[in-house]
Amino acid sequence: MDTTAAAPGSSSDAPATPSVDRPVFPDGYGIPETTDGQLTWADVEPRLVQSLHYWISSVRPDGTPHSVPRWGVWVDGRFWYDGAPTTRHTRNVEKNPAVTLTLESGTEVVIIEGESVATRADAEGLGARLSEAFGKYKDSGYSPGPDSWSGEDGGGLRVITPKRAMAWFAFPKDCTRFTC
Repeated sequence: MDTTAAAPGSSSDAPATPSVDRPVFPDGYGIPETTDGQLTWADVEPRLVQSLHYWISSVRPDGTPHSVPRWGVWVDGRFWYDGAPTTRHTRNVEKNPAVTLTLESGTEVVIIEGESVATRADAEGLGARLSEAFGKYKDSGYSPGPDSWSGEDGGGLRVITPKRAMAWFAFPKDCTRFTC
């Protein structure tokens, strides 16, 4: 996770290591009281990088939830994705940027909480790195070029900057909370 104060469109921010602890669950869930078995960010981040399918949950203006599957990439400790500004999701996050990002698995769980904001990426630097990372979708017919997000409107590019994360791959023994 990235804890730097750099602007979301900056080209290369060195992600800081988040703090790690146990999440608080009601009695009876069996969450260990010690740090034994906790995951590290190095255990979690590769799953964010390698995943093809992500779910983003936002809140409609009337307060009801909205979830949508998305393609995107994990680069520089943030999740980058694009889409039309007229989508329900984008209209939601323009009013309330709070989102939850999850991967598909219900047994190898990664949950990211953060904020989604509109941004842009110049073709050199970040745009090139995003284009390379989006290469994982080439066989599915999506391969944006480095200049896809460099226009004034950023080509619909958005970035989720994490505030908290939770992950487990063998619940409850490795259930871990990360705080940025």
